[in-house]
Parts: sequence; structure tokens; C-alpha cells
Amino acid sequence: MDSMDLDSSGVPPRRTLPTILCCLCGVPITANPSNMCINCIRGQVDITENIPKTSTIYYCKGCARYLQPPKHWVAAELESKELLALCIKRLKGLNKVKLVDAGFRWTEPHSRRIQVRLLVQKEVFNNTILQQEFFVEFIVEYQQCDMCKRDAADIDEWQAVVQVRQKVVHKRTFLFLEQLIIKHGAHEDTVGIKAHPDGLDFYFLHRSHAMRFVSFLNHVVPIRTKQADHLVSHDTNSNTYRYKYTFSVEILPLCKDDVACLPPKVHVLLGGIGPLVLITKVSTSLSLIDPFTLQTAELAAPVYWKYPFQALMSFKQGTEFAVLDVEKSRERKGKWCLADVTVARSIDYGKNDSQHYISTHLGNFLNPGDLALGYDLGNAVFNESLLAGHKRLQLPDFLLFKKTYSKKNRSKRRMWRLKRLNMELDDAVVETAYRKSNLDPIARMAAEQEEFLQDLEQDQDLRTNINIYRDPTKFKPIPSQMDVDQGNPVPAATQNRQVVAEDGDEDDEDYPEVPIEELLEGLNIEDGPDDFSAPSRAQPSS
Repeated sequence: MDSMDLDSSGVPPRRTLPTILCCLCGVPITANPSNMCINCIRGQVDITENIPKTSTIYYCKGCARYLQPPKHWVAAELESKELLALCIKRLKGLNKVKLVDAGFRWTEPHSRRIQVRLLVQKEVFNNTILQQEFFVEFIVEYQQCDMCKRDAADIDEWQAVVQVRQKVVHKRTFLFLEQLIIKHGAHEDTVGIKAHPDGLDFYFLHRSHAMRFVSFLNHVVPIRTKQADHLVSHDTNSNTYRYKYTFSVEILPLCKDDVACLPPKVHVLLGGIGPLVLITKVSTSLSLIDPFTLQTAELAAPVYWKYPFQALMSFKQGTEFAVLDVEKSRERKGKWCLADVTVARSIDYGKNDSQHYISTHLGNFLNPGDLALGYDLGNAVFNESLLAGHKRLQLPDFLLFKKTYSKKNRSKRRMWRLKRLNMELDDAVVETAYRKSNLDPIARMAAEQEEFLQDLEQDQDLRTNINIYRDPTKFKPIPSQMDVDQGNPVPAATQNRQVVAEDGDEDDEDYPEVPIEELLEGLNIEDGPDDFSAPSRAQPSS
């Protein structure tokens, strides 16, 4: 710096901007890059010209929520921060300016008008920032949300129905499928659900919702679908047609723990597995295992529908065995291990000393003194056509498929619950289907549901796919020692919880239980059907 630019104290002098005249109105101003005064800049430039000054917001009177496009509904009070954020998101062009402040201007609550005050900034010229305040008026229009539409709609007003069926004698698959539907919220678009002896009917207001539901089913269970439509009405003047659509969904008629004999073509296609196999898992494909060689394979749904076959025996036909001795071999594959076990049928106790020597794949799960379920193939009666193509096949007398436990009522000690779908039970259909059954339909459904709950307790892999909730009636707060000494109540937010045990209810020490860490909070019993109670009965719709 030149010494001539310094004053006597050695500090450079403060430079001041010159005063010029505004190029438009001639008012003296401090020099700026635009050479215009503030009033002229505001008259020449409008930084809010790309922002709409009026807009529309949709409000549902049934649930007092506002629409956040495309289809999300948000609950917000008047002049709340949630409503302010919703209104600001509705404005286009705000991304081109900087939002400094926002707020509401008071309007009459019944005027259906919401006015929002916005303060924005934008650089209009080189190093010239303009700040401007303006108001945007939102017109509140009434629109019914999808949830209120489903509540107000009659089930007879459906446009599409998805009929899910499985040709088996139990509800095991549907109980598991119901939990998958609840976990992923696939039932949110339904206007009604009806339970039938061999499946469920899901009713929808729109055909697209039914197609999305069928797509969900195709990603969780092996199915095949058929579609049909029925002409309801036709307006010749406007040339419009009204149809009702029916989607028939058939689930593969095989379940976990079933034993089957593969057809020759499938036997060769899967690398020579079996042909006598056990089904270990049912998802989008079938997981198979040869219980004598530990060979495993995956059977895709299209292959099954091309070469269909039935199960020789289902888990309902299982026989209980007592394990007397176990000799494990070195051949292992994953969680499976070959073993030679000595078993005796539970029904033979006290009658004879008959023992049986069986080769099984459950070596890692069985110990002397355990109980196991197996198939008595030697005394079973089934259709010989299921063994067609395997003339030299020799079936074993017995085949174990699962470790089990003594039959007891464990519902009193169960500290968790499952949510249920709100479905109707058609009395006419139920009476026709269960006419020859010795059990009442409700009692039979309760028995099947209890079996499903015990399967969840015994199979950890099965629990990973569904949501299990804590039963609030089985937990109680544990007050701290300080609160006990002082006699102060325990705040709800800091309560620890313990399981309430039933007096006099003894259970097996080795019986598996669902860990507390796997249980979820949030189950509200008052919201609707959330436990394994029977579906509500309803008269057939006219």
C-alpha cells in the first residue's frame, strides 16, 4: 500500500460511496449496481411473479384431515405449524427465492379461507438483494378421504373382488397370510372382507386396487389367477359401461410339513431329489428336503402349476412319537442333521412295548425324552395315483417331520397377541361347509388359531415375517424402590413392566417362548379386532 493512502495515524481512510441520481426518478441515492432507488427497483422487478397468490387445499370433514398430495392425509389444527408447512409445500416457485419468514393472517374459521403471509428474498441485480412480503390465499375445498369413503360405502357397491382360495382342510396358510397382509397394509383399500370355509373374499371400490392386491399376493405366496368381468349396466346415450370384476386367486394346495411324492419330470428337473420329500417352507416357491439324504431344492410356482401334484399326507394326519434314543451322524447341511432315532408311538404306552427305528433329518432338534410328530406311512391310506411313475419306490413305515410338545392350554401364559382383519363370517356358507363336522365352526376356528399361535412360538423363522404385539393385559408396572419407600406413584413414561404369571399354571421348562425383545408396542385393544377371536357373523348380503 502506498504511504500516501495512509493518514497521520497510519490507518487507511474510510472510503464512502458517491451519491448519484436514480436513473428513473432522479432522486439522489447512494451508488449501487442497479443505479435505481428502492422504490424503482420494486416497481421494475417483482420477485414473487412466479409464485401463485391463490391456491386450493382439500379438507375431509369426516376425519378433520388435509390432503398432502398425492394421497397422504395429515391431521392439522388451524394456524398450526403442520398446516403452515402443508400450505407452503403446495406453492410452486418458492424454490427460486429464499423464504425468510412465514405466518398466518387471521380469517374467520367458517370462511373456508386460509391466508398465509410470506417474506422472501432474491438477488435481482449484481450484489442487489430485494426483500418482499406478500399474501397467499388458500381456498378450502371439501373432499372425502379414502378411509372415510370405505367407511361410508356399502359392500354391495364394490367394483372388484379378489377371491382367495386354497383346496386344503385347514386354515394354516390363511392365518399366516392374514398377518402378512396386516404387516404390509395390503388391506387398506378394501371396503369389506368376508370369510369362507375355503378362503377369503376381498372387496374393492376400484379395479386398480384389486390388481395391486393380487400383485402383493403373488409376491408372498405361490398362486395362479384368473380374471372375469360382468356387465352391470349400460348407458346407450353416453355409451358408458359399468362392469364388476372378479379375480380368482388359487394358492398352491401344499403347506409346510406336508409330505409329497414328486412326479417323475419334477424329480428329474430338480436334480434327482426324493422323490419322497418334505416341504419345509412355502413362500413364492416351495422349499423341499429329502429327509434321507438332506438334499434340498426350490420348486418355483410356474413349474408346479405345469406339473401339479398333491400331498400324500398333511400335518393334520401326524402321529405323536416319544423319542427314546438318538444317534447323530456326521452328515449335516445347515440346520439339518441326519440321525437314527428310536421312537415309540404315544398311543402304544401301556398297551405294548413296540419300538421303531427311524432315520430322520431332525438330529439337531431331537433328544431322548422329546416328543415328535411323524407320518405313519405304513398304515396310511392314500390314492395310488400319487405314486404314479415310481413303480420301485419303497415308502418308509414312519417319517418324522417336526419336534412337538405336550398338549396344554398355553393361552394363559402367552404375553403377546396378533392383530386381526375385520372380516365377516357368512352364516349360510359356514353352515353348509361345516354341516358334517363334529365341532362347532367357531370352536374349530379357535382350535386352528391356537395351533397357529403355538407354531409361532416354536418356529423363530416364521415369526420374523409378521408383527407380534405385547398383550397389555399381561404386563404390569414395577415401582422402583425409591417410589415404594416414599409412597409416590410411578409415572407412566418411566414404568418398567413385568409379566403377570397365572397361579397354578405349570408349563414345560423347555417349551419355547417368544422373547420380549421381539414384541412390539402399539396394540390398542379398543381399536378393533386385534386378538384371535372369531370373526363377526353377518347375514348374507342381498
